[in-house]
Amino acid sequence: MRSFVVAIGRALADHPDEIAVSELQGKRTVVLEMRCHPDDMGRLIGKSGRTINAMRTLLETMAAKQKQKSVLEVVEYARNDGHSES
Repeated sequence: MRSFVVAIGRALADHPDEIAVSELQGKRTVVLEMRCHPDDMGRLIGKSGRTINAMRTLLETMAAKQKQKSVLEVVEYARNDGHSES
């Protein structure tokens, strides 16, 4: 599932080299966290969340075949400019 998310993320992103996906496997749940460049957040989420929701639907189908549940989150890389975001 991780490679699927990486492939889709890189295909959509303007900064494909900055797409990174971490996977946490539980007994019945797999959690995927996709990190991306801040400029790619909107592109990966899509208008009204359509793109990310489509990816989640496909992941849920893949996970269901393995009798699991899936969670996908998109996170931008933390900025290292000394400013904290609230």
